[in-house]
Amino acid sequence: MSSTIVSFADGSVTGEGVVTRVESSPEGAVVVVDATPFHPVDHTWPDQPGDSGELVSGDTRAAVAEAVMAASSDEGLFAVGSDIPAKRGAEGWTWLVAHRLTTEAPYWLVPGTTVTLSVDAARRAGLSRGHTACHLASLALDLAVADLWRKDPGVDALGNPDFEARANQSSRIHEDGAVDEYRLGKSLRRAGFDTETFGSTLADREERINSQLAAWVASGAASRIEAEGTTIVGRRRWHCELPEGEAVILCGGTHVQALSEFASISVALDLTDPQLLVMTTTATS
Repeated sequence: MSSTIVSFADGSVTGEGVVTRVESSPEGAVVVVDATPFHPVDHTWPDQPGDSGELVSGDTRAAVAEAVMAASSDEGLFAVGSDIPAKRGAEGWTWLVAHRLTTEAPYWLVPGTTVTLSVDAARRAGLSRGHTACHLASLALDLAVADLWRKDPGVDALGNPDFEARANQSSRIHEDGAVDEYRLGKSLRRAGFDTETFGSTLADREERINSQLAAWVASGAASRIEAEGTTIVGRRRWHCELPEGEAVILCGGTHVQALSEFASISVALDLTDPQLLVMTTTATS
């Protein structure tokens, strides 16, 4: 068995493939196909949910609740999602996209069956907007707090101090938005970030971010994914040709093709807990 060939990076939402494995699970059967347009949720950094949709053969179809990562070890172990004991791309494993059904597999869905794979295109589009908006919001956040660093924390994709990399502890993308959490504890202060001034100027920082996001949306900048190889383990990078320069971020998710797909992107900053910044990003198509 070879690693799954994927086509979601170019925006595909349909494709054909041959079923290579079907396994039962308490949540429903998981079906592995040799090639798929479905984007799976990553088992190590589950920021973007997996695609949903259908597997179709003739007049019969099976609903896919979510595409997930799966892996088969050289020793014969098959693992799905959070049960995978290795990071994606680790040697000794074949890396796969599994399609988790809402029920057990129907009689016709067996290894060797050729199926048409159809992604829920509207949901994919919403998640793509959410993911692009999430990246833009993090870049705008980095820029809005750039003056609060007393030490060099490293730089982001636009050359600004990388608050995102230093402080982000979780990111959850949904259709047309995202929620990111940033830890503002002792380690960040030791790294040179002025958390006190940040807290006292929160409203101003939020305004700066939203002003920057409005300018980027107005630019209609091109956005794309560049993939190294055709399998699920190939590295993929998001490129966005912003007025300040091209931003390039290592990213396994899906994205819009241009910022003209947005009417607006805005954020709300919440510092109810002074050691935890919650940034809620909302996109309007």
